Amino acid sequence: MTSSAQPDNSLPLDMIIFGGMGDLAMRKLLPALYMAHLHGNLPSGTRIISTGRQDFNREAYLAFVEEHSRSFISDGNFTDDAWRSFLQRLEFVRVDVQQDDLTALAKVSREGAVRVFYLSTAPSLFTTICEKLSAAGLVDGNARVVLEKPLGSDLASAVEINEAVGKHFAESQIYRIDHYLGKETVQNLMVLRFGNSILEPLWRAPNISSVQITVAEEVGVGSRAGFYDGTGAMRDMVQNHLLQLLCIVAMEPPASLAPDAVRDEKLKVLRSLRRFNLATIARDTVRGQYVRGASGNQAVPGYLEEKNVPPDSGTETFVALRTYVDTWRWSKVPFYLRTGKRMERRSSKIVVEFANPPFPLFPESSAGVANRLVIELQPEEAIKLQVMAKQPGSGMHMQQVELNLDLHSAFTQRRAEAYERLLIDVVRGRLTHFMRRDELEAAWEWADPIIEGWGTLNEKPRGYAAGTWGPSESFALLARDGFSWFE
Repeated sequence: MTSSAQPDNSLPLDMIIFGGMGDLAMRKLLPALYMAHLHGNLPSGTRIISTGRQDFNREAYLAFVEEHSRSFISDGNFTDDAWRSFLQRLEFVRVDVQQDDLTALAKVSREGAVRVFYLSTAPSLFTTICEKLSAAGLVDGNARVVLEKPLGSDLASAVEINEAVGKHFAESQIYRIDHYLGKETVQNLMVLRFGNSILEPLWRAPNISSVQITVAEEVGVGSRAGFYDGTGAMRDMVQNHLLQLLCIVAMEPPASLAPDAVRDEKLKVLRSLRRFNLATIARDTVRGQYVRGASGNQAVPGYLEEKNVPPDSGTETFVALRTYVDTWRWSKVPFYLRTGKRMERRSSKIVVEFANPPFPLFPESSAGVANRLVIELQPEEAIKLQVMAKQPGSGMHMQQVELNLDLHSAFTQRRAEAYERLLIDVVRGRLTHFMRRDELEAAWEWADPIIEGWGTLNEKPRGYAAGTWGPSESFALLARDGFSWFE
């Protein structure tokens, strides 16, 4: 089965959301599609068809959307006329994918339409949905399927999902979504690296001494506890989000911006990641679990006190690790990855630390202050280059200053949110910012031995107080190499 590289926008588009009454659809997907509609980025005649088990007619469904999705659109982007015209695009079809065939959906979807199936459901339903879509005659050469994470819990389950979906959709029709790849700053990292000749000669060992990638969350597990306890931070964040960021930092220049050219280079990075054994797992990884503390000046419970979390759970809510990309470019450069819940504040950033000058020409200044490139992803999006400058006055005393590119002030045009940008890519048939099957499986090949090793070592996660930056062991992980986490 083949898919055209770009859809024919003269054809009608049916965006069909399985799990269309769920939290993701209400908080992210429908607001993103509204913004695409508001700015003219949906083909004319586009319809958005949500499915769910609720016994709703269209009016009840629209009332549900009004109540649960409208508040996630900012007042500055909301107009009554745009909202009314957006609602006209919406349909609802009652479907229980475990019990029903998809005859009712086939009757609603238009003949000859470009169909985008967004599977915002548990991965355990992906196989059933794809089989029933195919049986109902809804899968053709123009169809696309979007798969939400988590895509498996290990390599074996990921392969099983890929095989099942691949029976009905060609690889060029499968969009494995990672919303981090839709962030403006993440996509800007490609331009920063490969569009600026001053950086490329320095972007390698020994000019770079270390790389840090942090994705810190201030919130706890909340209502996701039932899901999260069977997943943990390694599966939920490291195996996908953090590895994708690492790939963009470490990849070689692609031959072009064609989807497979970019994804080929990312795959090479994943295959070059140094594998862990029991000794390096014990030495170079840290698992943590938050305990009672304070967040936002309020007392918050520990993980084991959260609703739907077993009192003896050994699930990690924090991971820090050191790894290496074993290539000529990155020989002996440590990559430090860190993610956690209930940390001091919400912050996602990439920190590239450059090597110190080979000779201390300014001995009166503090030693060991390297130049850093800090790429902030959230809550603000900015790129900062930290350099040394002379302090005013007599003497040659240095002080660190920042060359700051604030992307919000540098560009006045509106910046689309990640889901909006990625959904537009799906509609337009652009695969560059979506994971390919071999990428996904290579990531699991690297992550599986770490998870299995933790099971073999059978050590409890290190406790850390909610509202802090994680267990003390994660600081020791860097300190023994002469580095520290950049806060």
